[in-house]
Amino acid sequence: MDAPRTSQRSLFNLIPVGLRVVAIQAVKAGLYVAMNAEGFLYTSDVFTVECKFKESVFENYYVIYSSTVYRQHESGRAWFLGLNKEGIIMKGNRVKKTKPCSHFVPRPIEVCMYKEPSMHEIEEKQLSQKDSGTPSRNEEEINQDSTEQEGS
Repeated sequence: MDAPRTSQRSLFNLIPVGLRVVAIQAVKAGLYVAMNAEGFLYTSDVFTVECKFKESVFENYYVIYSSTVYRQHESGRAWFLGLNKEGIIMKGNRVKKTKPCSHFVPRPIEVCMYKEPSMHEIEEKQLSQKDSGTPSRNEEEINQDSTEQEGS
């Protein structure tokens, strides 16, 4: 039996964004994996709260990923990432943590250091993209204010 081939399209970075919480980012495209309110997975070019997944490790070293935002309304059961036998993404609310479709085995290919994607930075970028019509302070003014405060 031949070893499975690794495609650049199948490589993902697991970026820690909290205690047992990760963001999953495609290596080649740089897009984040996210889950919407209906349980469907999609990709996002910016990091949002829907891109956060709780990482849980089982005794057999399989890892499961569940949405930190969405779960079943009535039972409170978490929604998980899962692939069916053909490798097609399953809807999060149809995946159970005990089924093999939700079990992943992460393999370290390369260890990289990442800066945590911050929700604060995202909000700042979105605000700067909007033309609010109000003047903003430039960096020189901010630096000047901070040096004046240090001198006082």
